[in-house]
Amino acid sequence: MKTILVTGAGGSPAVNFIRSVRAIDEKIIIIGTDSSKYYLTRSEADESYLVPPANDENYINYLNFIIDKHQVEFMHVQNDVELKKISECRDKLKAKTFLPSEDTVNICMNKHETYKKWNQAGIRVPKNFFINNIDDLKQAYQELGDKIWIREMSGAGGRGSLAPRDFEQAKIWIDFHKGWGKFLASELLSADSVTWMSIWNNGELVVAQGRKRLYWELSKLSPSGVTGATGAGLTYSDPNLDELAIECVKAVDSKPNGIFSVDLTYDFSGVPNPTEINIGRFFTTHEFFTRLGLNMPEVLLRLAYGEKLPAFPKKINPLEDGWVWIRGMDFLPVLVNMSKITESEKILKENLEKLKK
Repeated sequence: MKTILVTGAGGSPAVNFIRSVRAIDEKIIIIGTDSSKYYLTRSEADESYLVPPANDENYINYLNFIIDKHQVEFMHVQNDVELKKISECRDKLKAKTFLPSEDTVNICMNKHETYKKWNQAGIRVPKNFFINNIDDLKQAYQELGDKIWIREMSGAGGRGSLAPRDFEQAKIWIDFHKGWGKFLASELLSADSVTWMSIWNNGELVVAQGRKRLYWELSKLSPSGVTGATGAGLTYSDPNLDELAIECVKAVDSKPNGIFSVDLTYDFSGVPNPTEINIGRFFTTHEFFTRLGLNMPEVLLRLAYGEKLPAFPKKINPLEDGWVWIRGMDFLPVLVNMSKITESEKILKENLEKLKK
């Protein structure tokens, strides 16, 4: 019987991970931790502990205390702040992890460093400018024109993102966030985006699946419309996209190991552009794939424990296109085929036509 530790256990990403582990046909004891006393109450682990924040000097020692107490063999992290700390201190932990190299984690957590790797590899990416001062911002406008996208260099959830209406608004936005030296400016892309989630083992691709985002949940509450919370995701496959995503992973790590979730956004010509890699963790709603039969947390655990992997109909995009995972605040996620959604639109159109007669 396995005993694993899941950090950030009260957050949505970790809850999706825990639910996926529960779906494995095996008894696995799950110990959860969270640095929020409120989020901790939402943990679905067998036993949960409040822990210091990842930047606290006692964080690693306290994790080891819990690991010793419960004889934990493996631990998994589902948020960037803790992942960075765990990556740096992996040799001090008394439980094993299954992470990319520390260098790769550091590159992928810095969007500008990732951009430079892709640019050097000849991958089409929206041109980026590091905004250290007002002259950098002026240069970005001179080279990109009036329509630009600004965002913080690190962090998830569209942190600090905005498509400013003009130079003055961009300057005010960066001033407000105290963001000089922390922001990037880049070409403005369309609203269409895809995430390509993959697991690698010592340089070999184990499995990957694409998901198109249909809309952001609570987008009206964000100045940029990007909230980091997918409202609806669609199983999606495109061989050209698969090839590009693999290039993106190998451009940052020639021998990838662990989880690489590549985010790509289409430009206004319909060409996908990589924007970042969410490294070492699954995207928040990965229970979506588990419910359809692709349990990526199970794959991760089996790799970590050196066990035989579950069988896939194919390595890349084993799931059928057209399944939608719809989620939001205060209701359970809904799994439905896109055909049902389009049927409701068809009925509406037919009934409206009847009203005209």
